[in-house]
Amino acid sequence: MLKLLHTADWHLGRRFSFFPEEGQKKLSRARMDVVTKILEVARRNAVNAILCVGDIFDDPDPTPDFWQGLAKIFRTHPGTHPPLFLVPGNHDPLTPDSVWAPGHPFRAQLPEWVHVVDRENFTYELSPTAILYAQPCQSKAGEKDLAMTLPAREPDDERLRIGCVHGCTFDVPGYQTNFPISRDAGIQRGLDYLAIGDAHSFRDVTESVLVPTVYPGAPEPTGFDDRGAGHVALVAMFRRGLRPRVDAEKVAFWRWIEVRCRDMNELRNLLTTPDLDRHVVRLRLDMTVSLAEESEVERILSDLRGTDATHGRAGVLVEDRSGLRLQTGSGNAFPKDLPPVLMDTVTRLDGLVADATEEWERARATRALAHLYKLLQSRDSIGGHGR
Repeated sequence: MLKLLHTADWHLGRRFSFFPEEGQKKLSRARMDVVTKILEVARRNAVNAILCVGDIFDDPDPTPDFWQGLAKIFRTHPGTHPPLFLVPGNHDPLTPDSVWAPGHPFRAQLPEWVHVVDRENFTYELSPTAILYAQPCQSKAGEKDLAMTLPAREPDDERLRIGCVHGCTFDVPGYQTNFPISRDAGIQRGLDYLAIGDAHSFRDVTESVLVPTVYPGAPEPTGFDDRGAGHVALVAMFRRGLRPRVDAEKVAFWRWIEVRCRDMNELRNLLTTPDLDRHVVRLRLDMTVSLAEESEVERILSDLRGTDATHGRAGVLVEDRSGLRLQTGSGNAFPKDLPPVLMDTVTRLDGLVADATEEWERARATRALAHLYKLLQSRDSIGGHGR
Protein backbone atom coordinates (compact mmCIF):
# COMPACT_ATOMS: atom_id res chain seq x y z
CA MET A 1 0.00 0.00 0.00
CA LEU A 2 1.17 3.52 -0.86
CA LYS A 3 0.08 6.25 1.54
CA LEU A 4 0.01 9.95 0.70
CA LEU A 5 -0.80 13.14 2.54
CA HIS A 6 -2.31 15.64 0.11
CA THR A 7 -2.59 19.32 1.08
CA ALA A 8 -2.85 22.66 -0.71
CA ASP A 9 -3.69 26.34 -0.35
CA TRP A 10 -1.67 27.21 2.73
CA HIS A 11 -1.61 30.89 1.63
CA LEU A 12 1.30 31.73 3.92
CA GLY A 13 1.65 35.49 4.20
CA ARG A 14 -2.03 36.26 3.72
CA ARG A 15 -3.11 39.47 5.44
CA PHE A 16 -6.48 39.80 7.16
CA SER A 17 -6.83 43.57 7.05
CA PHE A 18 -10.53 43.64 7.97
CA PHE A 19 -9.71 42.27 11.46
CA PRO A 20 -8.24 44.13 14.44
CA GLU A 21 -4.44 44.16 14.44
CA GLU A 22 -4.04 41.44 17.07
CA GLY A 23 -6.55 39.27 15.23
CA GLN A 24 -4.58 39.70 11.99
CA LYS A 25 -1.44 38.42 13.72
CA LYS A 26 -3.24 35.43 15.22
CA LEU A 27 -4.60 34.32 11.86
CA SER A 28 -1.32 34.84 10.00
CA ARG A 29 0.60 32.88 12.64
CA ALA A 30 -1.96 30.06 12.51
CA ARG A 31 -1.16 29.52 8.83
CA MET A 32 2.44 28.87 9.81
CA ASP A 33 1.57 26.77 12.85
CA VAL A 34 -0.61 24.39 10.85
CA VAL A 35 2.40 23.35 8.75
CA THR A 36 3.90 21.68 11.82
CA LYS A 37 0.55 19.99 12.46
CA ILE A 38 0.54 18.67 8.88
CA LEU A 39 4.03 17.21 9.28
CA GLU A 40 2.95 15.52 12.51
CA VAL A 41 -0.13 14.01 10.82
CA ALA A 42 2.14 12.71 8.04
CA ARG A 43 4.46 11.06 10.54
CA ARG A 44 1.65 9.56 12.60
CA ASN A 45 0.19 7.98 9.49
CA ALA A 46 3.59 6.87 8.11
CA VAL A 47 2.89 8.33 4.66
CA ASN A 48 5.23 7.72 1.75
CA ALA A 49 4.98 11.26 0.37
CA ILE A 50 3.48 14.70 1.13
CA LEU A 51 1.94 16.55 -1.81
CA CYS A 52 1.51 20.33 -1.38
CA VAL A 53 -0.40 21.34 -4.49
CA GLY A 54 -0.27 25.07 -5.06
CA ASP A 55 -0.78 28.42 -3.34
CA ILE A 56 1.68 27.55 -0.61
CA PHE A 57 2.34 31.29 -0.37
CA ASP A 58 -0.28 33.98 -0.92
CA ASP A 59 2.09 35.81 -3.26
CA PRO A 60 4.99 34.71 -5.50
CA ASP A 61 7.38 36.99 -3.59
CA PRO A 62 6.39 36.71 0.10
CA THR A 63 8.17 38.71 2.77
CA PRO A 64 11.19 36.99 4.36
CA ASP A 65 9.28 36.35 7.60
CA PHE A 66 7.20 33.76 5.78
CA TRP A 67 9.66 31.99 3.48
CA GLN A 68 12.33 31.95 6.19
CA GLY A 69 9.74 30.72 8.67
CA LEU A 70 8.63 27.88 6.39
CA ALA A 71 12.20 26.83 5.64
CA LYS A 72 12.95 26.81 9.38
CA ILE A 73 9.92 24.60 10.09
CA PHE A 74 11.15 22.10 7.51
CA ARG A 75 14.77 22.19 8.74
CA THR A 76 14.05 21.89 12.44
CA HIS A 77 11.16 19.42 12.43
CA PRO A 78 12.59 16.35 14.17
CA GLY A 79 12.97 12.83 12.81
CA THR A 80 13.12 11.43 9.32
CA HIS A 81 10.65 12.56 6.68
CA PRO A 82 9.10 11.25 3.48
CA PRO A 83 9.69 13.34 0.37
CA LEU A 84 7.58 16.52 0.32
CA PHE A 85 6.67 18.24 -2.95
CA LEU A 86 5.87 21.95 -3.29
CA VAL A 87 3.88 22.77 -6.45
CA PRO A 88 3.57 26.47 -7.44
CA GLY A 89 -0.06 27.61 -7.84
CA ASN A 90 -1.76 30.61 -9.40
CA HIS A 91 -1.24 32.78 -6.29
CA ASP A 92 2.47 31.91 -6.13
CA PRO A 93 3.39 30.94 -9.70
CA LEU A 94 6.83 29.82 -10.81
CA THR A 95 8.43 32.89 -12.37
CA PRO A 96 12.09 33.93 -12.74
CA ASP A 97 11.87 36.25 -9.71
CA SER A 98 9.54 34.19 -7.52
CA VAL A 99 10.32 32.41 -4.26
CA TRP A 100 10.52 29.17 -6.29
CA ALA A 101 13.30 30.35 -8.61
CA PRO A 102 16.53 28.32 -8.26
CA GLY A 103 18.49 31.43 -7.24
CA HIS A 104 16.11 32.56 -4.50
CA PRO A 105 17.64 32.18 -0.99
CA PHE A 106 14.56 30.20 0.11
CA ARG A 107 15.71 27.31 -2.05
CA ALA A 108 19.13 27.12 -0.37
CA GLN A 109 17.51 26.80 3.07
CA LEU A 110 15.34 23.78 2.23
CA PRO A 111 16.37 20.34 3.50
CA GLU A 112 16.98 17.64 0.90
CA TRP A 113 13.66 15.89 1.50
CA VAL A 114 11.74 18.97 0.29
CA HIS A 115 11.38 19.15 -3.49
CA VAL A 116 10.16 22.16 -5.49
CA VAL A 117 8.31 21.46 -8.74
CA ASP A 118 10.31 24.08 -10.62
CA ARG A 119 10.03 22.78 -14.17
CA GLU A 120 7.51 21.42 -16.60
CA ASN A 121 7.09 17.65 -16.84
CA PHE A 122 8.36 17.08 -13.30
CA THR A 123 8.54 13.37 -12.39
CA TYR A 124 9.63 11.56 -9.25
CA GLU A 125 9.77 7.82 -8.63
CA LEU A 126 8.20 7.26 -5.22
CA SER A 127 8.94 3.53 -5.41
CA PRO A 128 9.57 0.96 -8.14
CA THR A 129 5.79 0.61 -8.42
CA ALA A 130 4.68 4.25 -8.04
CA ILE A 131 5.51 7.47 -9.89
CA LEU A 132 4.55 11.13 -9.38
CA TYR A 133 3.90 13.61 -12.20
CA ALA A 134 3.48 17.35 -11.57
CA GLN A 135 3.12 20.61 -13.49
CA PRO A 136 3.60 24.07 -11.90
CA CYS A 137 1.54 27.18 -12.61
CA GLN A 138 3.82 29.69 -14.30
CA SER A 139 1.49 32.67 -14.21
CA LYS A 140 -1.38 33.99 -12.08
CA ALA A 141 -3.93 33.17 -14.77
CA GLY A 142 -4.08 30.75 -17.66
CA GLU A 143 -6.36 28.77 -19.93
CA LYS A 144 -4.19 25.65 -20.19
CA ASP A 145 -5.45 22.44 -18.57
CA LEU A 146 -2.28 21.43 -16.73
CA ALA A 147 -3.73 18.01 -15.91
CA MET A 148 -3.99 17.21 -19.60
CA THR A 149 -0.30 18.03 -20.07
CA LEU A 150 0.69 15.16 -17.80
CA PRO A 151 1.99 12.15 -19.75
CA ALA A 152 -0.53 9.46 -20.68
CA ARG A 153 -0.11 5.91 -19.44
CA GLU A 154 1.82 3.59 -21.72
CA PRO A 155 0.11 0.24 -22.48
CA ASP A 156 2.61 -1.80 -20.47
CA ASP A 157 2.86 0.60 -17.48
CA GLU A 158 1.39 -1.10 -14.38
CA ARG A 159 2.71 1.39 -11.84
CA LEU A 160 0.56 3.53 -9.58
CA ARG A 161 0.50 6.97 -11.24
CA ILE A 162 -0.19 10.16 -9.24
CA GLY A 163 -0.73 13.58 -10.82
CA CYS A 164 -0.36 17.00 -9.12
CA VAL A 165 -1.70 20.23 -10.65
CA HIS A 166 -3.34 23.41 -9.38
CA GLY A 167 -6.52 24.64 -11.04
CA CYS A 168 -10.29 24.79 -11.19
CA THR A 169 -12.83 22.08 -12.04
CA PHE A 170 -15.78 24.49 -11.71
CA ASP A 171 -17.38 24.36 -15.10
CA VAL A 172 -20.44 26.40 -16.05
CA PRO A 173 -21.29 27.39 -19.66
CA GLY A 174 -19.92 30.84 -20.39
CA TYR A 175 -17.78 30.94 -17.22
CA GLN A 176 -14.05 31.37 -17.78
CA THR A 177 -12.11 29.18 -15.36
CA ASN A 178 -8.53 29.82 -14.31
CA PHE A 179 -6.30 26.85 -15.20
CA PRO A 180 -9.30 24.61 -15.98
CA ILE A 181 -9.10 20.93 -15.06
CA SER A 182 -11.22 18.45 -17.00
CA ARG A 183 -13.28 16.30 -14.67
CA ASP A 184 -12.13 13.15 -16.45
CA ALA A 185 -8.49 14.20 -16.79
CA GLY A 186 -7.39 11.51 -14.32
CA ILE A 187 -8.97 8.80 -16.46
CA GLN A 188 -7.75 10.28 -19.76
CA ARG A 189 -4.14 10.40 -18.55
CA GLY A 190 -4.24 6.95 -16.98
CA LEU A 191 -3.72 8.17 -13.43
CA ASP A 192 -4.71 6.42 -10.21
CA TYR A 193 -5.04 9.65 -8.20
CA LEU A 194 -5.15 13.31 -9.26
CA ALA A 195 -4.13 15.70 -6.46
CA ILE A 196 -5.36 19.24 -7.11
CA GLY A 197 -5.55 22.55 -5.28
CA ASP A 198 -7.43 25.84 -5.59
CA ALA A 199 -10.82 25.40 -3.87
CA HIS A 200 -10.57 25.91 -0.11
CA SER A 201 -13.09 23.25 0.93
CA PHE A 202 -12.45 19.50 1.01
CA ARG A 203 -14.06 17.86 -2.01
CA ASP A 204 -13.74 14.66 -4.01
CA VAL A 205 -14.76 15.94 -7.45
CA THR A 206 -15.09 12.45 -8.94
CA GLU A 207 -16.68 10.37 -6.18
CA SER A 208 -18.42 8.06 -8.66
CA VAL A 209 -15.43 7.15 -10.84
CA LEU A 210 -12.36 5.02 -10.38
CA VAL A 211 -9.81 7.85 -10.24
CA PRO A 212 -10.28 10.34 -7.36
CA THR A 213 -9.73 14.00 -8.24
CA VAL A 214 -9.53 15.69 -4.86
CA TYR A 215 -9.34 19.16 -3.35
CA PRO A 216 -8.02 18.80 0.22
CA GLY A 217 -9.05 22.39 0.97
CA ALA A 218 -7.10 25.02 2.88
CA PRO A 219 -5.73 23.60 6.16
CA GLU A 220 -6.77 26.84 7.90
CA PRO A 221 -9.84 28.72 6.62
CA THR A 222 -9.16 32.00 4.84
CA GLY A 223 -12.69 33.40 5.17
CA PHE A 224 -16.20 32.80 6.41
CA ASP A 225 -17.19 31.14 3.12
CA ASP A 226 -14.63 28.32 3.51
CA ARG A 227 -17.23 25.95 4.96
CA GLY A 228 -15.28 22.73 4.38
CA ALA A 229 -11.79 24.06 5.05
CA GLY A 230 -9.43 22.90 7.78
CA HIS A 231 -8.39 19.47 6.50
CA VAL A 232 -5.77 17.49 4.65
CA ALA A 233 -6.47 14.41 2.55
CA LEU A 234 -5.01 11.06 3.58
CA VAL A 235 -4.84 8.75 0.58
CA ALA A 236 -4.33 4.97 0.67
CA MET A 237 -3.47 3.44 -2.71
CA PHE A 238 -3.52 -0.33 -3.11
CA ARG A 239 -3.07 -1.37 -6.74
CA ARG A 240 -3.96 -0.25 -10.22
CA GLY A 241 -7.65 -0.69 -10.92
CA LEU A 242 -8.75 -0.40 -7.30
CA ARG A 243 -10.04 3.02 -6.24
CA PRO A 244 -7.83 4.62 -3.56
CA ARG A 245 -9.37 5.39 -0.19
CA VAL A 246 -9.44 9.11 0.59
CA ASP A 247 -10.12 10.41 4.11
CA ALA A 248 -10.29 13.98 5.41
CA GLU A 249 -8.17 14.64 8.50
CA LYS A 250 -8.84 17.82 10.45
CA VAL A 251 -5.80 19.99 11.17
CA ALA A 252 -7.21 23.52 11.65
CA PHE A 253 -6.98 25.38 14.94
CA TRP A 254 -9.56 28.04 14.03
CA ARG A 255 -13.24 27.67 13.28
CA TRP A 256 -14.91 30.61 11.52
CA ILE A 257 -18.56 31.33 12.33
CA GLU A 258 -21.09 34.03 11.53
CA VAL A 259 -23.59 34.86 14.26
CA ARG A 260 -26.67 37.06 13.90
CA CYS A 261 -28.26 38.07 17.19
CA ARG A 262 -31.85 39.29 17.08
CA ASP A 263 -32.38 39.55 20.83
CA MET A 264 -30.44 39.62 24.08
CA ASN A 265 -30.81 35.88 24.73
CA GLU A 266 -29.09 35.04 21.47
CA LEU A 267 -26.22 37.38 22.38
CA ARG A 268 -25.93 35.91 25.89
CA ASN A 269 -25.92 32.38 24.42
CA LEU A 270 -22.89 33.24 22.28
CA LEU A 271 -20.84 33.37 25.49
CA THR A 272 -21.65 29.69 26.12
CA THR A 273 -20.18 28.47 22.79
CA PRO A 274 -17.68 25.65 23.52
CA ASP A 275 -14.04 26.55 22.75
CA LEU A 276 -15.03 30.12 21.90
CA ASP A 277 -11.38 31.12 22.16
CA ARG A 278 -10.71 28.99 19.03
CA HIS A 279 -13.40 30.74 17.00
CA VAL A 280 -13.21 33.61 14.54
CA VAL A 281 -16.57 35.30 15.03
CA ARG A 282 -18.33 37.74 12.74
CA LEU A 283 -21.09 39.08 14.95
CA ARG A 284 -24.04 40.96 13.52
CA LEU A 285 -26.34 42.71 15.97
CA ASP A 286 -29.81 43.09 14.50
CA MET A 287 -32.01 44.04 17.44
CA THR A 288 -33.66 46.81 19.41
CA VAL A 289 -32.56 47.20 23.03
CA SER A 290 -33.52 49.25 26.05
CA LEU A 291 -31.13 51.58 27.85
CA ALA A 292 -30.34 48.86 30.40
CA GLU A 293 -29.87 46.24 27.67
CA GLU A 294 -27.56 48.53 25.70
CA SER A 295 -25.25 48.64 28.70
CA GLU A 296 -25.34 44.85 28.90
CA VAL A 297 -24.55 44.66 25.17
CA GLU A 298 -21.43 46.78 25.76
CA ARG A 299 -20.33 44.55 28.64
CA ILE A 300 -20.77 41.39 26.56
CA LEU A 301 -18.89 42.86 23.60
CA SER A 302 -16.06 43.91 25.89
CA ASP A 303 -16.00 40.38 27.32
CA LEU A 304 -15.88 38.88 23.82
CA ARG A 305 -13.18 41.15 22.39
CA GLY A 306 -11.07 41.59 25.53
CA THR A 307 -9.37 44.68 26.87
CA ASP A 308 -5.79 45.84 27.35
CA ALA A 309 -5.83 43.94 30.64
CA THR A 310 -7.87 40.82 29.76
CA HIS A 311 -8.04 38.24 26.98
CA GLY A 312 -11.24 38.16 24.97
CA ARG A 313 -13.60 35.21 25.25
CA ALA A 314 -13.69 34.99 21.43
CA GLY A 315 -10.45 34.19 19.64
CA VAL A 316 -10.99 36.89 17.01
CA LEU A 317 -14.06 39.14 16.81
CA VAL A 318 -15.49 41.32 14.06
CA GLU A 319 -18.56 43.36 15.04
CA ASP A 320 -21.32 44.72 12.85
CA ARG A 321 -23.42 47.07 14.99
CA SER A 322 -25.23 48.77 12.14
CA GLY A 323 -28.45 46.91 13.02
CA LEU A 324 -28.31 47.74 16.76
CA ARG A 325 -31.17 50.07 17.59
CA LEU A 326 -32.10 51.83 20.83
CA GLN A 327 -35.67 51.94 22.08
CA THR A 328 -36.95 55.50 22.19
CA GLY A 329 -37.42 57.09 25.57
CA SER A 330 -36.16 56.03 28.98
CA GLY A 331 -38.46 53.02 29.28
CA ASN A 332 -38.46 53.24 33.09
CA ALA A 333 -34.77 52.33 33.13
CA PHE A 334 -33.84 54.98 35.71
CA PRO A 335 -34.33 54.34 39.46
CA LYS A 336 -37.22 56.16 41.16
CA ASP A 337 -34.98 57.68 43.84
CA LEU A 338 -32.94 59.88 41.51
CA PRO A 339 -32.12 63.37 42.79
CA PRO A 340 -34.86 65.80 41.70
CA VAL A 341 -32.63 67.63 39.22
CA LEU A 342 -31.77 64.36 37.42
CA MET A 343 -35.33 63.10 37.50
CA ASP A 344 -36.43 66.41 35.99
CA THR A 345 -33.85 65.98 33.21
CA VAL A 346 -35.12 62.48 32.44
CA THR A 347 -38.71 63.74 32.35
CA ARG A 348 -37.84 66.60 30.00
CA LEU A 349 -35.95 64.28 27.63
CA ASP A 350 -38.83 61.83 27.61
CA GLY A 351 -41.07 64.76 26.74
CA LEU A 352 -38.84 65.69 23.81
CA VAL A 353 -39.06 62.10 22.57
CA ALA A 354 -42.85 62.10 22.83
CA ASP A 355 -43.26 65.49 21.11
CA ALA A 356 -40.67 65.02 18.38
CA THR A 357 -41.95 65.30 14.80
CA GLU A 358 -38.67 64.25 13.15
CA GLU A 359 -36.81 60.97 13.66
CA TRP A 360 -33.50 62.74 14.23
CA GLU A 361 -35.03 64.73 17.10
CA ARG A 362 -36.33 61.56 18.72
CA ALA A 363 -32.97 59.81 18.25
CA ARG A 364 -31.00 62.75 19.69
CA ALA A 365 -33.13 62.89 22.86
CA THR A 366 -32.91 59.11 23.28
CA ARG A 367 -29.12 59.23 22.89
CA ALA A 368 -28.96 61.90 25.58
CA LEU A 369 -30.95 59.60 27.89
CA ALA A 370 -28.51 56.78 27.11
CA HIS A 371 -25.53 59.01 27.91
CA LEU A 372 -27.08 60.01 31.23
CA TYR A 373 -27.83 56.39 32.06
CA LYS A 374 -24.19 55.40 31.43
CA LEU A 375 -22.90 58.25 33.57
CA LEU A 376 -25.08 57.11 36.46
CA GLN A 377 -23.92 53.53 36.04
CA SER A 378 -20.31 54.64 36.02
CA ARG A 379 -20.88 56.66 39.20
CA ASP A 380 -22.54 53.68 40.91
CA SER A 381 -19.69 51.37 39.84
CA ILE A 382 -17.07 53.69 41.32
CA GLY A 383 -19.07 54.07 44.51
CA GLY A 384 -19.36 50.31 44.79
CA HIS A 385 -15.56 50.10 44.98
CA GLY A 386 -15.32 52.50 47.88
CA ARG A 387 -14.21 55.48 45.80
